[in-house]
Amino acid sequence: MEVQAALHRSFLGGGVSFPLGPRVVSLMRSRFFQKHSTSLKKHSKVSISCSLNESTAKVIYSVAPAMGHNKEAHPECSLRVPAIVTALEKVELTPKFRGSEIIQLQDFRTATVEDIASVHSRSYVFGLEKAMEQASDQGFIHIEGSGPTYATATTFQESLIAAGAGLSLVDHVAASKVSQTPPIGFALIRPPGHHAVPKGPMGFCVFGNVAIAARYAQRAHGLQRVFIIDFDVHHGNGTNDAFYDDPDIFFLSTHQEGSYPGTGKIDNIGCGNGEGATLNLPLAGGSGDIAMRTVFDEVIVPSAQRFKPDIILVSAGYDGHVLDPLANFQFTTGTYYMLASNIKQLAKELCGGRCVFFLEGGYNLKSLSDSVADSFRAFVGEPSMAAKVDDLGYLYDEPSFKVKQAIQRIKHLHSL
Repeated sequence: MEVQAALHRSFLGGGVSFPLGPRVVSLMRSRFFQKHSTSLKKHSKVSISCSLNESTAKVIYSVAPAMGHNKEAHPECSLRVPAIVTALEKVELTPKFRGSEIIQLQDFRTATVEDIASVHSRSYVFGLEKAMEQASDQGFIHIEGSGPTYATATTFQESLIAAGAGLSLVDHVAASKVSQTPPIGFALIRPPGHHAVPKGPMGFCVFGNVAIAARYAQRAHGLQRVFIIDFDVHHGNGTNDAFYDDPDIFFLSTHQEGSYPGTGKIDNIGCGNGEGATLNLPLAGGSGDIAMRTVFDEVIVPSAQRFKPDIILVSAGYDGHVLDPLANFQFTTGTYYMLASNIKQLAKELCGGRCVFFLEGGYNLKSLSDSVADSFRAFVGEPSMAAKVDDLGYLYDEPSFKVKQAIQRIKHLHSL
């Protein structure tokens, strides 16, 4: 990944290049705190009971913006989640406007070391906690050698909060009555997680939020068969590695071929008892809406149907958008609406509607917030607003022949 080049790109809109100065970031951060102080209060360390009225809820989401985990001009910055929250309010997709149809968890549990250690080594977890002293002294530190992952004095605690926000959504989705379809969960959290490997951080990611939630779903709720869809533009190597030999967790990743971190080859299908329970589909640069719709119908659906999951978890990366500065896919807001709508329906058909999305990538704030908002529209069953926000003039012909070849090969490898 060309991180240095990305640092000079705009994260507020397409095409305009200017730096995000410390004063601008500080002002936006302070306004966010003032506006959302209630939802950012100290989180309970004990799992809360499902006392909310979820019989009519279609979406339940948690917000953990990690405002202290920030490095100026870094693509994975503290502006990301506030931009999404602001967009949801602007288009009236929050409890304030929707009542019980959309629920925001105001309190949620903080993940414990035991939760994190279900995926990551204890030496890494305790080492990161100890490194907070150094981060406090220096302001921020790099925790991935020469890589792009950084930490501040609050990174350890805020990463526990982010993971816990996802676990609490699993609690709510899993606890819904058999007679009713649970709401779709969405963890609007950072730092992201799908690159974090069992032994350490990687690629902006600290703890593997989705992987931790998968183990938690098994351990706490008896949901043994977990189907993970990762549509981030980059391969979720950390999730891949965590479950590579596990037959009960199916990991399916679509990602840009040749992009960071260079993993996720098409013939990486798992090993031992887990052989066949990992599906990696690298797609050529330039792939877009047509490619993803075809992949969903011909690869994701039959894979999920054969696996018969108890719950679906989604690594929802929005960096495949055509305006995103860190990759070269041509997804649009409409692509993400389609994915959200189709995954919701897939979960309803296969596992009683149990499904939780976890925010991963997405570094153009406008395309990120528009796409997440349109995902919410899909969850509540409203039409997409993509036609009003997408500029299709950015698009060019997709590499349809290469995509077709990749799909044919993956179908052969996995007997789909």
